[in-house]
Amino acid sequence: MAILLDPEKADLSRLSFTEECHPDYIFVGGSTGGDTTPFVRALKEKIKLSCPSGEDGRELPIILFPGNSSQFTPEADGILFLSLLSGRNPEFLVDQQVKAARAIRESQINFVPTAYVLIDGGVVTSTMRVSHTQPLDPADIDTIVDTCIAAELMGKKAIYLEAGSGAKTPVSADIIRAVRAKTSVTLIVGGGIRTQEAMQAAYNAGADVVVIGNYFETHPEALKDFCRNTGVTSLCNNDSASLHEDERFMRIALCEAEKALAADEIPIGCVIVSRNQIIGRGHNLTETLADVTAHAEIQAITAASQTLGGKYLPDTTLYVTVEPCPMCAGAIGWAQVNRIVYGAPDPKRGYSVYAPRTFHPKATVTAGVLEAECRELIQAFFKNKR
Repeated sequence: MAILLDPEKADLSRLSFTEECHPDYIFVGGSTGGDTTPFVRALKEKIKLSCPSGEDGRELPIILFPGNSSQFTPEADGILFLSLLSGRNPEFLVDQQVKAARAIRESQINFVPTAYVLIDGGVVTSTMRVSHTQPLDPADIDTIVDTCIAAELMGKKAIYLEAGSGAKTPVSADIIRAVRAKTSVTLIVGGGIRTQEAMQAAYNAGADVVVIGNYFETHPEALKDFCRNTGVTSLCNNDSASLHEDERFMRIALCEAEKALAADEIPIGCVIVSRNQIIGRGHNLTETLADVTAHAEIQAITAASQTLGGKYLPDTTLYVTVEPCPMCAGAIGWAQVNRIVYGAPDPKRGYSVYAPRTFHPKATVTAGVLEAECRELIQAFFKNKR
């Protein structure tokens, strides 16, 4: 979870950060300006005094969410390098980016190339007024998905689906689910999210990061409850991950399985999670690659190893829609994954039939998460093949 603070509006004296009241990120920025550097400095000081890193070493990164080049400051920990792909105004597609490029590069700040996709949330937003662009129609899901696919093809590492500041309606679960099924980069969702139920709906649909802004400006006391219900504290230890979080990541694995289904592959999907972040994902590609080893788990392990820069994956959780086969169980064991969560059992070819002791000795297994949905997807595939 991220909270969004606008330097022009946010009152830091009303916010409290503690070990129990601790989002994953703070985004800083706004459409109309604000003096970013002193705000970030004051924010860092507040975090330092009230929210020291815990025993697990977690900190509270400050990420810039700039409305224009003047809002860049090297004082932050990172920046979403935004391009407004939902509009066609060159000023916010590339011109502002060019103005900030040299300063960002010379600062050596962490940056994430991000597609900013504005979706109509039922109000005229400051982004619309400043950028002189119109949001995408939430009923036109195909255009939204095509825009996000184009973003990934352009090399964007994240997609930010935004309903806008003060939106009456947040980005719908149908839109999030459709974008998640067709893209593999980090998916950020914000705008109009005022309840924990709306936040959870976005996670369940496939969002990696949910951003809440205006609500905490008027209800700062609610931050603790939102943080508690994202499982931030418990997920520092994968062994204590809640069923609530297991379902969230299994739904993302199901989105990967749907990609396999669309390619006429056996629909199995997998994601690997470390510290509440997806570090690898994959789906079955045995037909596409003409490779009997190209199972979803193998694809995800390869991606996760590349992310971490090493062959071992300790302190990670692997989510897969169907019980791993003996081959994949062996790879999971060699990679030292310490928690495995799967949906539907495979009584004919599953590891538990042939190689029940293949995982790492300290690994734990949770079975049956979203079992009915996982089973239904694969049964429907084989039924259509008959």
